Amino acid sequence: MKRLLAPAAVAMLFAAACSTTQQPSDGIIRTDVPERPEGQTDMIGFAADPIDTVRVGFIGLGMRGPGAVNRFAHIPGTKVVALCDLDTAGINKSQRYLTRAGRPEADVYTGSDTAWRDLVRRDDLDLVYIVTDWKNHTPIALYAMEQGKNVAIEVPAANTLEEIWDLVNTSERTRKHCMMLENCVYDFFEMNTLNMAQEGLFGEVLHAEGSYLHDLKPFWKQYWNNWRLEFNKENRGDVYPTHGFGPACQVLDIHRGDKLNTIVAMDTKAVGGPEAWKDITGEEPDSFANGDHTMSMIRTQNGKTIHIQHDVVNPRPYSRMYQVAGTKGFANKYPQPGYSFVGEQLADVVPNHEDLSGHNFISDDQRAALEEKYIHPIVREVGETAKKVGGHGGMDYIMDYRLVYCLRNGLPLDMDVYDLAEWCALAPLSRISIENNSAPVEYPDFTRGAWDKVKGFRHAKAENPKE
Repeated sequence: MKRLLAPAAVAMLFAAACSTTQQPSDGIIRTDVPERPEGQTDMIGFAADPIDTVRVGFIGLGMRGPGAVNRFAHIPGTKVVALCDLDTAGINKSQRYLTRAGRPEADVYTGSDTAWRDLVRRDDLDLVYIVTDWKNHTPIALYAMEQGKNVAIEVPAANTLEEIWDLVNTSERTRKHCMMLENCVYDFFEMNTLNMAQEGLFGEVLHAEGSYLHDLKPFWKQYWNNWRLEFNKENRGDVYPTHGFGPACQVLDIHRGDKLNTIVAMDTKAVGGPEAWKDITGEEPDSFANGDHTMSMIRTQNGKTIHIQHDVVNPRPYSRMYQVAGTKGFANKYPQPGYSFVGEQLADVVPNHEDLSGHNFISDDQRAALEEKYIHPIVREVGETAKKVGGHGGMDYIMDYRLVYCLRNGLPLDMDVYDLAEWCALAPLSRISIENNSAPVEYPDFTRGAWDKVKGFRHAKAENPKE
């Protein structure tokens, strides 16, 4: 679906959710952390009962929705039950994908701004898959969980701290999964690098970097009613952090033995943003809140650091940066993937390991041997299928495959509601820091004390997985 909340209303919510109190003793700005309502417990390690066939309803069939339907049509153990959007073009495209895959057509919900509510109230749904514009993500997800449905939400799942806390509390209270559809944690390089890190090849990982550096000039006009550029016009900070932040948090075991403590952010002045606005609308903007380039630095409880950047209005090659720096090795994805090691830990893995130096990347032959040895088990299992079905080179398929795999086998999801909260919160928290002269801001503990219950991030695996 599309037109449910005006962009100006979103901006007001965003600003309201950034209320803070200054602590003069240490200079750190702190936001309100609501107490967990009585009777609720955390969702750390939560697993629902196994679902034999995952019945899915899709809401939002614009730029990405039909592709998601196509992927689900190729995942065993799923049934696409319902499709919803105001624009029937996306619905028709999705129906064609189902037909080509030998699946029955789904029921259709369209014609009004509230049609999605009828879809959500169905009794034969296990999962509501939300692919609308940003401003409608949280309202739909909250309603769906209240109706007893698990939810999967496109990025960013929430835009304000208020929305984030609502999602956390509703997931805890209803005991329903609330997962953000962050596809970049499933890209092949990130998955393989994560496996290497978990096997100790980098030693102790001390620092990670990520970004969303993507000149969107060719795409602005594809966003309905100019909603995405208007969001940047009205809101300051890293408004789209999760593609770079997600992989960094996973490799650092965030809320699985470590937690995010403090963020400091700054930005440049706005130049490319106002120019894009004038190009799209033909008018000079009265104001433009977001700086062109935003940088955020986060420090963790265990003394690790993360660097995240955002720029969508200036010309530069696409990059999510993704770097992992440890005491024994280094990984870098952009502009050219590469690894650097001191050598000893690769003695039984790559040829000529004795020649390795931390000053240089390993050779192409050495990298090929390394990746063959440490290809992530999930990539080894479904990587070729993912490439064939597609979705950003295959990572979208792996994301959906893993969601279905965990639901069918009654396992904890790879990304829980606290991942959603932490990764989305960088947006409002970076805004608070920037608007207070780059002051440090305390990162809320969305687990409310449960961040150390699980030791280390791992993908759950079933002993006897369903076919």
